[in-house]
Amino acid sequence: MLSGSCIYGLRAAIYVAAHTSNDSYVSIREISEKLGISFHFLTKILQRLTEGGVMKSHRGPGGGVTLARPAARISILEIVEILDGPDIFRSCILGLPGCGELQPCPLHKEWSQYRERLRSMFGRSTLSRLAGKVSEGRLRLADVPGK
Repeated sequence: MLSGSCIYGLRAAIYVAAHTSNDSYVSIREISEKLGISFHFLTKILQRLTEGGVMKSHRGPGGGVTLARPAARISILEIVEILDGPDIFRSCILGLPGCGELQPCPLHKEWSQYRERLRSMFGRSTLSRLAGKVSEGRLRLADVPGK
């Protein structure tokens, strides 16, 4: 359902939230290596999050990315909508144009119920809460445990 870019963007944003404080920056190279994401692909994703107002970037020594505002004020929904667009919660799960109450696809009724629940959950979930769980060692962000 979520694009690869969106999944990587969420993982990177949670990583940054768990590894920064007081306007400190995390290098994109570090994020790339720790999360196993292509540096160039990650750079493009983080640029979109910067343009969307979630991240700030700084070039040069000690540069990288940081959150543009407190992690408690950044929802997962905001990141998903920046990277995948708001239509993800309005469009047909099967990708059929015109799917709706008048011309539903076979999954329309079920999907419409779940997409609203999912949108609500993403709206309630903040980077702060998820980063806290990562920092406590309860959740992982990479394929290799311990990263």
